[in-house]
Amino acid sequence: MVQWVPDATRRFRKRPHYEPLEIDRECEALTAAFLLKHRGKVEYPLSTDDLCLLVEQHVAYLDVYSDLSGDGADVEGVTRIEVGRPPIVEITEALSTNDRRANRYRTTLAHELGHVRLHDGLFQAHFASGDILADAGKAKIVCKRDTILEAPTADWMEWQAGYASGAYLMPRSAVRDLLRPHIDAAGTLPPFHVADPLAAALIDKVVSRFAVSQDAAKVRLLKLGYLAVRPPASTLFG
Repeated sequence: MVQWVPDATRRFRKRPHYEPLEIDRECEALTAAFLLKHRGKVEYPLSTDDLCLLVEQHVAYLDVYSDLSGDGADVEGVTRIEVGRPPIVEITEALSTNDRRANRYRTTLAHELGHVRLHDGLFQAHFASGDILADAGKAKIVCKRDTILEAPTADWMEWQAGYASGAYLMPRSAVRDLLRPHIDAAGTLPPFHVADPLAAALIDKVVSRFAVSQDAAKVRLLKLGYLAVRPPASTLFG
């Protein structure tokens, strides 16, 4: 059950605190239900068309050819929220029309879906209570290149959407099932240091199965505890 805590950013009086496992469960349930309906089985990766359709089911409009330069040169996605209606999601055209950035495009779509699912209800509640009156009941979540994958925890809204992005594209249980045989064969337990050859092998497995970038796979495995930035502590027996 979601906990409500004071919002240190002062955007809201209180904001939702989700445990990572809560976000994982919500995201995986959504994608699994979608895949069962549209493919008849739960199988990854989610294609770009899958993601677009999934987002479209939860928004008023999805525009993947947006000019977001007015929000900043490094802005790749925007979620626009208005009182009493589903959000509008906009993705910069620089992502959707560049095949070399296909993985980044899919990550950004999933990130904006995270905002839609995790944060629209929060804005709607505050619109209704009169806490947010600017622009006659409108709000805009602007997502920059550097925080799509990784945002500091203090930027809780971007951190939650970033975590959700990984959870939609690389569900926890699917990652576990993919990596378990390789970890068992290694005869050791995670986390593995990011410089360990096994870490690189696990990242490559995730990239191949889920059609994500190396960076996205690395961040996901770090957040799930398979990898660690610091080397494991030595012991008297190690």
